[in-house]
Amino acid sequence: MARCEEGYLCEVCGADVEDLTQSDLYLRYVIGLLDPEVLHTERERHIRCNPTLAQFIVDPEFEPVWVTGPFDKRTLDPTYVRQRELLVTRGWRRLRELRGKELSLLEYPLPEVRAAWCQRAL
Repeated sequence: MARCEEGYLCEVCGADVEDLTQSDLYLRYVIGLLDPEVLHTERERHIRCNPTLAQFIVDPEFEPVWVTGPFDKRTLDPTYVRQRELLVTRGWRRLRELRGKELSLLEYPLPEVRAAWCQRAL
C-alpha cells in the first residue's frame, strides 16, 4: 500500500487498516469486484470486518472466518463456494505479493481481471 493510502479507518470497527493484506477494499479491487474508477469512492474496512467475503479465504496463513445465517458458505451451493474460495484466496495471496512493491494500481488486480478490463475497452 502506498504511504498516502495508509491510515484509512475501518468503517465497521473504526480501527486503522494498517496493511494492504488487511484491506477489504483492495481485496475486492484485486478480484474484480471494484473498477479502478470507483476505488477512491469506496469506504475501507478490514477483511475480517467483512465476514461474508473473508469466509472464502482458505489459506493456512489466514485464520478462518465463520458466518452464521443465510450467507454462511456451508449453506451455499458447493460449486459456487469452491469457485469463490479459489478466487478470494488468490486475491488475498495477491495482496501479500504486492506488499512493498512499487506498482501502478492498475497492476494490482489478478491477470484475468486486467484481461477483462482490456476486453471491455475494445
